[in-house]
Amino acid sequence: MSTASTGLGFLVKQAGVHTLLQDLGRFGRYSLGLTNGGPLDKTAFYWANRLVDNTANSCALEISIGGLSLIAQMDMVIAITGAPMPVTINGVEQALWCSIQLYAGDEIRLGYSTAGLRSYLAVKGGFQTAKVFASRATVCREGLGGISGGPVKNNDVLPCLSSVTEHHVSLASQYRPTYSNEVTLRTIPGYQQKHFSAFSQRMFYSSEFCVSQHSDRMGYRLEGKAINADIDGIISEGICHGAVQIPSDGQPIVLLNDRQTIGGYPKIGSVISLDTGKLAQLSPGAKVHFEPISMEAAHNLIHLHAAKLKATQLAFIN
Repeated sequence: MSTASTGLGFLVKQAGVHTLLQDLGRFGRYSLGLTNGGPLDKTAFYWANRLVDNTANSCALEISIGGLSLIAQMDMVIAITGAPMPVTINGVEQALWCSIQLYAGDEIRLGYSTAGLRSYLAVKGGFQTAKVFASRATVCREGLGGISGGPVKNNDVLPCLSSVTEHHVSLASQYRPTYSNEVTLRTIPGYQQKHFSAFSQRMFYSSEFCVSQHSDRMGYRLEGKAINADIDGIISEGICHGAVQIPSDGQPIVLLNDRQTIGGYPKIGSVISLDTGKLAQLSPGAKVHFEPISMEAAHNLIHLHAAKLKATQLAFIN
């Protein structure tokens, strides 16, 4: 592949339901009250960038639900991964999880997801928006990142690099994740579990919860049997990615990339980072279970996952 800067990119013809520019996120800014942002499904984001030979932190589009239409203003190489959405280029159906050559004037359209919620579109070289606090990640609540601190809009131009390739690659189907309406989230019990009785802890880990309509990039609210703590709140403190807050109504909230930096609800544990991506692919009404896991076992899973990603080879398709 080769790349060159022309000052052009994608013209947004139809912005879709909720489309954001994201790199891996904005870190080290908690003291300013700024959260991380970044892709909700890091695995799908990783593969989109790798399929176009990008670095892991390259800026890509996170497309929630679908409905996006773009016009290429120059030749470029792209890849789309994540939740299956019907994709066409100039009306011709295209495959996901592979590199695709676009030419100036081509129109790419994404329909609506049939399973899962979010897909990722990476372009060779990454989207070339301005960095804010060392990141291009969009956090709407803070008005940072992207083109103007919010979702992609009609008639935006998403700047990127011109690129061509003669060698296309794909990720074999056995390595692609599947998306369902039911997940089990492995959860590390936290020190505040002492505020939950043994009965409440057993109920938390044995109950089925449903994803609420009040779920977004900040956190997923769940509905089910009430989980009761022996306190209503704590002095506000820093909150990690995946933290499971239990507010006074007993309905869990799993905090995600755009969470607030501090909070005062007691936390029963934290979902491991490998599983928050599965949660973020769920629509309202989907089913969620929790399973306890030790810190050591979680570390092993993360290192094993990283090793598998590195060892997986892409297949040449022409």
